[in-house]
Amino acid sequence: MSLKDEFSTQEWFQVMTGPGRAGAAVVAASPSGLTGLLAEAQAIAASIRESVSKAGRTPLMEAMAADLLGTGPSRDEIKEMQGERPHNLQETVDQNVQAVRQAVWLVSAKTSPEDARAYQDMLMQVAERTAQAAKEGGFLGIGGEQVSDKEREVLAELQGVIRGTGQSAAATPTPAGDLTAPSPDGSGNSN
Repeated sequence: MSLKDEFSTQEWFQVMTGPGRAGAAVVAASPSGLTGLLAEAQAIAASIRESVSKAGRTPLMEAMAADLLGTGPSRDEIKEMQGERPHNLQETVDQNVQAVRQAVWLVSAKTSPEDARAYQDMLMQVAERTAQAAKEGGFLGIGGEQVSDKEREVLAELQGVIRGTGQSAAATPTPAGDLTAPSPDGSGNSN
């Protein structure tokens, strides 16, 4: 039995798409034009590829690497698992952050602490590299800033969701006063 077998098909889809969703939240926060979007997409792919191909990777990273090399879900299966399409950029950011929250919870609930940490590291790496991939503002690559204020806001929100730090509304105090991982619906309840 492989680690992937611990997850339903829908859950595994959420885990596998979590890194891309972290990058997509940053992209949607401050769209960068065609060349910027291409650079950001390349940063997402390179970060994921680097994370799953590291030496000494965890069992979760091994399973993700194997899945990336295998045959993925069909187009119809992807449409079914994605849910409702966003209507604007803010909804896109919100949906992607929520998807990252769900993926982090699933990994935390169903894998070892080492796997959870490796997954969190990958998510943050993807988000940070996406933000750094293209300048925001300016004209024809002149001027602008490497990371916009909107991207910094989304990075901070993702940091709270991924690491369980900050003022994430989804984190729930336990009787001992520690924060627990949010449930997939963000409520802190595991049901």
